[in-house]
Amino acid sequence: KILLILGFLSTLAVIALIAVAVTQNKPLPKNIKYGIVLDAGSSHTNLYVYEWPAEKENDTGVVKQVEVCKVEGPGISGYSHATEKAGPSLAQCLQQAKEVIPSTQHKETPVYLGATAGMRLLRLENESAAGKVLSSVEKTLRLAPFNFQGARIITGQEEGAYGWITINYLLGNFKQVSGWTKLLPSLKSRSETSGALDLGGASTQITFVSKKLSSESPENQLYFRLYGKDYQVYTHSFLCYGKDQALQQKLARDLQAKNSSLPDPCFHQGYQRTINISDFFKNPCTSDKKKQLPFSQLYIEGEGDYQKCRKNIQKLFNKTNCPYSSCSFNGIYLPPLQGDFGAFSAFYFVMNFLNLTSETSPFPLKEVTRTIEIFCARPWQEVKTAYHHIKEKYLSEYCFSGAYILSLLEDGYEFTENEWEKIRFLGKIGSSDAGWTLGYMLNLTNMIPAEEPAVPPLSHGSYVGLMVLCSLVLVSMILFAWLLFHKPKCLQKGVV
Repeated sequence: KILLILGFLSTLAVIALIAVAVTQNKPLPKNIKYGIVLDAGSSHTNLYVYEWPAEKENDTGVVKQVEVCKVEGPGISGYSHATEKAGPSLAQCLQQAKEVIPSTQHKETPVYLGATAGMRLLRLENESAAGKVLSSVEKTLRLAPFNFQGARIITGQEEGAYGWITINYLLGNFKQVSGWTKLLPSLKSRSETSGALDLGGASTQITFVSKKLSSESPENQLYFRLYGKDYQVYTHSFLCYGKDQALQQKLARDLQAKNSSLPDPCFHQGYQRTINISDFFKNPCTSDKKKQLPFSQLYIEGEGDYQKCRKNIQKLFNKTNCPYSSCSFNGIYLPPLQGDFGAFSAFYFVMNFLNLTSETSPFPLKEVTRTIEIFCARPWQEVKTAYHHIKEKYLSEYCFSGAYILSLLEDGYEFTENEWEKIRFLGKIGSSDAGWTLGYMLNLTNMIPAEEPAVPPLSHGSYVGLMVLCSLVLVSMILFAWLLFHKPKCLQKGVV
């Protein structure tokens, strides 16, 4: 009878322990936090909504993008002549964010706006107008039900750095091994970081970690300590070398005083465009090339010649003077290229349109060049018919943009045919867009710690499972001991 009672009690104890383990491991209700970042670019503004589990604010790999909204109309810098309209232009996307984020969390959701090269140019051209645009934007964001955290023009260096943080965060390159797993050598190796190549309408950024980074140009160096590891990063932003401003520069250089008609090899044969000269030279990117012209309008006529287009574009990159051990162009220091690179924003959009992006192995440089050459040679009417769903302005510039990207990477940054294989054109990483906005939010909310977050050696589930196992062993040992020292009569020798 005693054995039966002990066995019954032991069974009850095991069932109780298992029930506790199951209860403890039952998923808790989600406690989600949200953040909003507006990317106020030169050509348009995008609003991004991010979410993350609140209990993992200082861990990595948990933030994900849940919504993106493209603001109708131009970028906020396009409202320089009607500054009061800049803020209200954001209203529709803010409304969309209100619908995505639960109303109970509106007040605690931070909202940031970062303006990039378009506003940097406007500030150079008209500082008063730039200030009024930001005031209008700030007024609208303060009226929204979110926790307004600021609207400002970020520097080119910040834009490059935040883009680098974003892609390496999303690729998991900052993840560290933790707890008892540190004792296993096979799990201690960390991923190398990836370089970041960002191309906008008004500027372009290059950012990467280089072991051969010299101290000769300290203004191009940044230092980060992320998850207990130090990173020395090279970064530079080229204002006026985004794809839109590069086109303006090229046209200003090609312009001849003798003729109001300009044959342009970077546009398709049969394409025509008219430009007002008075607006053309107001831009800080072209004002130094201002010429006295006998005509008020310029007529562009496409030729569709890739090779001539490339030669014209190469003139934008001044390679004659380098005051450092090595340079990219225009006398700017560039250390030797190192590691893989993620190319995003307009790099991706243009190459994706040309069907030159691949998730597996990249297209060889020769194939990329040939594809762009064939596309540029197609007559405008044919291209227009084939891609009738794309706005004419964007469609007409893909030939130039493709040639410009190759020239920037090959002639500007000096990516060789072999190094080209290390470039990945990234639109999204997982569910999040590749770009600077996520890195900006992570930085401003202090969600990337300088040191590795403290974590217990075992997860809660492992701990409960271990306790159940130990309990079973303990019960078995007690039962065995009892049987050993209090042997029942039925088990004694000689008892029939």
